[in-house]
Amino acid sequence: MDEVIHARGHEHVSAEHASTFEVTTDDYLTPAGDCILAIEADRAPADFDPEFVAACRDSDATITVTVEADGYTESVSGRGHPDLELTNERSAVGRTSDYVDDRTIMVGAEFAAEGFDRNLVAALADGAEATVTITVE
Repeated sequence: MDEVIHARGHEHVSAEHASTFEVTTDDYLTPAGDCILAIEADRAPADFDPEFVAACRDSDATITVTVEADGYTESVSGRGHPDLELTNERSAVGRTSDYVDDRTIMVGAEFAAEGFDRNLVAALADGAEATVTITVE
């Protein structure tokens, strides 16, 4: 089961955060937002199908986020959690930890923003259009 988000990069995308990565509906990004990969997302967790959300609440679920931009692709996998709400109307956040809030789309991610391919990050920093596919199995 998939959810797809369309967003774009921004000149302040640095992808240096060590424990999270994020895609936001916000139309701006400051240099402090070092976990943010893309802005102006056309969807947020609150828009996800209820069946998708239910599947993400299985602690045995594997959740994979694939980010594609300008010919570059990176995927990161993590797991579901019974406490996932997926109700935030602004941001989708992947976490390497087990922390859960209304923005969390996966816990136990293999890596955070700093682990994303640097060519992909450079394309996003140049403002490339991004497709973010979230898959739950």
